[in-house]
Formats: sequence, C-alpha cells, structure tokens
Amino acid sequence: MNSQAPPPQRTADPDPQFRPELPLAPGAVTRAQELALRNPVALDTETALLDHVVRHARNRPDACAVLDGERTLNYGQLLARVASARDALYAHGVRAGDVVAAVGPRSAHTPVAFLALESLGASYLPIDMSWPEDRVRDVLDRSKPALLLDYSGRTDSAARSAADAEEIGTLSLPTEGKPGPMDEDTYGDRTGEARYTIFTSGTTGRPKGATIEHQGLLNHLWSKTADLSLGPEDAVAFSAPLVFDISIWQMLCPFLVGGKVVVIDDAVMRMPRWLIGALDTAGVTVVELVPTVVGRLVDETRRQEGPTLPNLRWLLSTGEELYPALAEQVLDTLPHVSLLNAYGPAECSDDVTLHTVARADLRRPRLPVGTPVANCALHVLLQTEDGTWRPAEPGESGELFVGGTCVGLGYLNDPATTERAFFRDPFDPDSATGRIYRTGDLARVEDGLLYYLGRGDRQVKVGGVRMELDEIEAVLSRHPAVEQCAATVSDEGGLSELVAHYTLRTEVPQQELRRALSAALPPVMVPRRWQEWAELPLSRNGKIDYRSLTAATASPRKEAR
Repeated sequence: MNSQAPPPQRTADPDPQFRPELPLAPGAVTRAQELALRNPVALDTETALLDHVVRHARNRPDACAVLDGERTLNYGQLLARVASARDALYAHGVRAGDVVAAVGPRSAHTPVAFLALESLGASYLPIDMSWPEDRVRDVLDRSKPALLLDYSGRTDSAARSAADAEEIGTLSLPTEGKPGPMDEDTYGDRTGEARYTIFTSGTTGRPKGATIEHQGLLNHLWSKTADLSLGPEDAVAFSAPLVFDISIWQMLCPFLVGGKVVVIDDAVMRMPRWLIGALDTAGVTVVELVPTVVGRLVDETRRQEGPTLPNLRWLLSTGEELYPALAEQVLDTLPHVSLLNAYGPAECSDDVTLHTVARADLRRPRLPVGTPVANCALHVLLQTEDGTWRPAEPGESGELFVGGTCVGLGYLNDPATTERAFFRDPFDPDSATGRIYRTGDLARVEDGLLYYLGRGDRQVKVGGVRMELDEIEAVLSRHPAVEQCAATVSDEGGLSELVAHYTLRTEVPQQELRRALSAALPPVMVPRRWQEWAELPLSRNGKIDYRSLTAATASPRKEAR
C-alpha cells in the first residue's frame, strides 16, 4: 500500500500496577478463581486488521468488501481508498497515539476512516451527527483530538462549529482512491495501541469515553468470526449508530475473512418493511439488533407472505434484556435463523457473553446471556458490610466484574472516573491486560450460564422496600398482549410511586395486567400508575429512553383503561 508515512510507533500500554486494588474478603481470590467463567483461546490479537484487507485485496481484489446502497467497494478499491485517506491524515499531522474525531453518516466511508487511522497507529472517535453543538464541544474538549475527520458532506454541521470553537483542525475525507503496491505485513504488531473510543452516557450527566486497545478489538473480532462461523460468503449488516459499540464489529469483522459489510442507513432502520427488503436484497447472513427493533422485524415478517430472510443465519439481540416472550416469537417466525442473546459493556470491547437461545430456555423467567467469549473472564462478586468483596456462590446474585483481553484502557482523559471502575486484576496474574472492570450490572451464575439481572443503578426504594425495576419489566413482558414495557419511579409531590409504561399487541384491560404482576410480585412492586403508549420513546441506539419516560410521567400520554 503506497504511502508517504513511515511505520507508526507503538504507544505504551498503561501499567496495570497503577490501577487501584479491589478490596477482597479473606479467601476470596481462591474461591473466585474456582467459580470464574473463562474461555481461553489462542488468537492473533497483534496483527493489524489492515494486513488482512491487504491480503484479500491481493488474492481477491474484485470481491465485494462494502455494499452501501448503489455504491460498492471491492477489496482493491477499499485498499486504495484507505491509502488516500492515510496520506491525507498524515499530511495533516496525524501520528501514532493521536485521537482523531470522525463525523459522518454510517456509510462506506466509515471503515475507510477507521482503517486509515489504524494504519497510522491513531485512534478513532466517532461523533454523532445528531448531537447538539454543546455536547460535541464537551466531547472534543475532553478527548483533545488532533483532528476532526469529516465525511458528512456538510459545511455547517455542529461538529465543524464545535471544532472551530475548540481550535481543532478539520479534514474532509478523500473520496477517491489511488492504486499502490499491496505488500502484506506492512503494519505488523499493534499490541498496546489505543484503537477507538466510544463516548457513553455517564451517571453524572456528562459522557465518558470508553477506550479500547488493539488487542481487545482483535480478540472480539476473531471471537465473533469463530462463534458465527463467518467466511467469505457471509454478509454482515452494518446497522448500528456509530456511537454504539456494536457498530465497530459490524463494519470490520467481515474483513478478517474476506466477507462483505452491508450498510443499512437510518431511514431503512426506522421502517421494518424497508429493513427486511434491504436485508433480503443484499443477502445478509448476520444482523445484530436491539430487542425493540427485533420485535418490529418479527411483527413485519408475520405480515408478509412467502419465505422471508432466506439467507439470514444469525440474529443477535443486544443492548437491552431479551425477554422469553420475544425470543419465542423469533423462533416461531424465523425457524431457520439461530437467535443469539448477547451481552457486553462498551468498556470491554463490546460483547463478553453469547448464548444461542433454545426452546428449553423459553420456560425460564429470564434468558441466560450465556458463556464468555474468547479470553474473557467473568466474576460475580458481592460487597460485604465492611466494604470488601467476596465471590457470589452459584445461584446467588451479585455484581459482575470482567477480566481478560477484552478489558479496555479506561475512560479517555478521565482518571478519576477510570479509577472507580477499573482495578488491578487480583484473580489472574497472567491476564493480558492486568485489568478487571466493574460493570455495575447485577448477575448470577446457574449451571455454568450467566444471567443478566439488570443495572445496579436501577435498584430503587419505594415505600421503604428496595426493588429492581428490571424484575417488574421482566414479569410484565411475559404477558402475551404486551409488546414493550418499562418501569420508572415518579417522585411527584415528594411521594415515590411506580409507573408502568407499555405498548400492546392486542387490547387488554389494565386490571388484567395488574393481576399478572400481582400473581408474581409482592404488592409493593405492582405499579400504581399505568401509561399506555403508541410507541415507547427510544434513544439514538434504539434502546428505551427512560429519561423521556420519566419526564412524560407528569403529563401522561394515554392512560390505560
């Protein structure tokens, strides 16, 4: 690949010895090592992803790499585009270790930008085009990027205005490629480099930038390749918002095996009929969606006649809890498709567990999220009264901690927040990262499977009783008439009370829903207020927007009967 840039220098991995220690109860290390869920696998987490693109461009230059509507990039063209972008970035001063903010729609340009940055040893930071200027300025101020790479096609975007205000240079991504030599092993070992940062919502109201290093990314990509049996004939849907961590594997994983990335634009994602058409037309074999979109896809599939999505092999559900009722609808409607329940935090390179949903799972109150992906270690711990941690026994609920190759570097330029969530790994002296991450999620292990029990910060106290809102949602979701549901707490007038929000597939009296909850939950956990919605509000990532639900409680939309 032709470029004026010299080989990038590798950045140093922060010494895990500088991480805080997790206070442990006596004997906790030995028992935690016995109970840990692990999946050690030998994977190449060092080689640059771009080296695999070079190899495919040399061996199969005309094979489709990216399909974006009417636009197609074969592997030869993809490599040429990356070469142009790399040279332009280098000419604008981007070097190894730099963070580069990137703004633009989900498109063929996105993986080009990512690979060009990898080739320089720089780190990718996506900016959402819908973010207001104040949020963009906050992210730019906290991340200190060397450059804003813009492929939005707009000159008046909030990102450009924010970059100007922060005195950050802007570069438009070159849209034409140039040919160059396709020498393999040009980029080599990338261990220790920060590869990308995803800014996620923070409990303080300010976003925090979860940073993943190269070995964590490659470990996740190779794990997905093995778990999904991906090959050159596969087409993976690139459907997630760019600031949602699953977008990373969607746009990169096929490049390991010479497969195809299929770009699904936002307008299509909003219309289930269009989405099915796009997946069918492109011959998509793998798609990952949040449960809300999975439900809409299933409903539309039921309305269509004839075979639907015949090429689809895998449907992954992630981002929110997948309830048994929806899983059953998927298995009934798409019997030829394998349904995977995936779980993972952005701080740990995306998914850390997978579970193929079987009919037997549908009898459970909750679906398991399964077993760890390659080279991830899962620990469920309980904090004792003296503040130390001990391992939770099988069947006992606790807080999930994740160790292994997947654990990220922490939060970009935010050591205080990093120290509250990332610790020195006390359980694995041979850990590839030396780090363990406190997820804040509640979980338990039964029969070797992990169960996600909701967020620890969704634990509330109503009427003096501590309860989990996720438990209320899990029970309500099992009613056959309920399409979507969410539980919130209203604090109007200083009085806390539970509120149930829901959408229906078929009309049902409110009292029937109350009876369903009363049969499974203590009276204090049955909501006093009920709101029926035509559609629950969603975030940009397609997850239920709890803030909007809470705000709407004061002025309800449509009260249930």
